[in-house]
Amino acid sequence: MKNIGIWLDKEKAHIINLKNNETVIDTIQSEIETFNIGGGSGTRLKGGPQDVVQDSKYLEREKHQLKSYFREIVSKIKKADAIVIFGPAKTNEKFYKELKKNYKGISAKVKAVKKADSMTVNQVKALVRGFFEN
Repeated sequence: MKNIGIWLDKEKAHIINLKNNETVIDTIQSEIETFNIGGGSGTRLKGGPQDVVQDSKYLEREKHQLKSYFREIVSKIKKADAIVIFGPAKTNEKFYKELKKNYKGISAKVKAVKKADSMTVNQVKALVRGFFEN
């Protein structure tokens, strides 16, 4: 039985493969750009210079980058028997929604989607092992 745990955020994903008491870790770096959405004026005077934020362009670009990142993760977990997804913020939930929408066969193997703060690789390994031992 091949159990896989995924810890992901917008920056990277750690994919932990547990198979026959062997642990293999694969790390995928995302290509999602971080945009500095400022705001404010640079001056205390009313009507001073303002940062122009292109929200729609930023969000559309991020959506495409997320899809590409998720496709790369999916390519690594296709042969899993059981999957658990961990991560901070909303990226883990977005990934699960993407699986349910476009990868129904894989989404059926997801046993849980859980919140987890930023962790070291060893902490992620322990979390995944602990999940599948229970």
